[in-house]
Amino acid sequence: MNEVGLSPTCLPPRTRQLKRRGFTRNLMKNRTIFATAKRIVVKIGSSLLTKGGKGLDKVSIADWVRQMADLRKEGVDIILVSSGSVAEGVWRLGLTTRPTALHELQAAAAVGQMGLVRAFDDTFQQHDLHAAQVLLTHDDLSDRQRYLNARSTLLTLLDFGVIPVINENDTVATEEIRFGDNDTLAALVANLVEADLLIILTDQQGLFTADPSVNADATLISQISVDDDRLEGMAGDSRSGLGRGGMSTKVRAARLAARSGAATVIAAGATADVINSILKGDDLGTHFLPDIEPLLARKRWLAGQLQVKGQLVLDNGAVEMLKNNGKSLLAVGVKWTNGQFERGELVSCLDLNGIEIARGLVNYGSEETRKIAGKSSLEFEKLLGYADDLELIHRDNLVLI
Repeated sequence: MNEVGLSPTCLPPRTRQLKRRGFTRNLMKNRTIFATAKRIVVKIGSSLLTKGGKGLDKVSIADWVRQMADLRKEGVDIILVSSGSVAEGVWRLGLTTRPTALHELQAAAAVGQMGLVRAFDDTFQQHDLHAAQVLLTHDDLSDRQRYLNARSTLLTLLDFGVIPVINENDTVATEEIRFGDNDTLAALVANLVEADLLIILTDQQGLFTADPSVNADATLISQISVDDDRLEGMAGDSRSGLGRGGMSTKVRAARLAARSGAATVIAAGATADVINSILKGDDLGTHFLPDIEPLLARKRWLAGQLQVKGQLVLDNGAVEMLKNNGKSLLAVGVKWTNGQFERGELVSCLDLNGIEIARGLVNYGSEETRKIAGKSSLEFEKLLGYADDLELIHRDNLVLI
């Protein structure tokens, strides 16, 4: 086991001792302390849930549910994000491989979801707990009103002592509105409900310094900052072929969850008493430390947007103002635009090297933006025939990436 990028002397004071809703993380120790987490999102992967594609593993499900039920009875809020609907549907339909056609995937998801819901509901009932099915698409979280409605529903379920069981609504989601993987969905849910901790259970022990299947020298990382630049080089894609995610999606999920202050643990779901062990602070799996400043609620919603409608390429001065001065984006700092977008839609802000630095809701459509790019706001009325907002993107509607 080892730690990466965690020299205590180089960590800012806030990351050395962060207390939030009674959830203490002392980053100077060799492991993160989760003993007082009050709200937890648990995500279980397809390979675990379906015994590698051989039908639901009801023995393991019963064990995970037992652990979550114990925590719920101790007053901990539990939200479960469950993969496996497609994998279970593939097995029930007798298919030899996971389909690639969207309509076949959606049909398999519809069949498999029935088994998942029944398995979780029956098992939670054995512990005198109710479960609730919640199916989401990206559209549900990209629309601000629906986002707030989803949040209210989940928090109400938690107030009732119910365990929300969340999955992507694969049956109706299209490629344009899907999350892409349930790791991302779990992170967005953690942001949505302001969870203290995201636990991602998988068929791997955690994040290694290299792919352990091809590199015998690879070692398991015990702790790492979500802001460590080396993360992307360590993470790979899924090898099971049952789900859409891999270690790379889990790393991205950890970074996304950190935007609301949530820590993330990636651990092997087959480990005995895995959830309780993590909550005890055992040195298990990989702990991702959220040593970045948490975003405000509206900024988290913006950061969670996965579909951008266009791009704005900025000059160096505009990049500096956004990154270091917290300013709004003015049209004068835009070099050129890409894509078609309407007023109020999400656009990506790139530097001159094509690197995304921010996202935000634009105040002018693509045609208007092309006309005013590089121009002062004093020229808007002459160029457009009207002048609404002085800013192209107001800082309240902009989030750094």
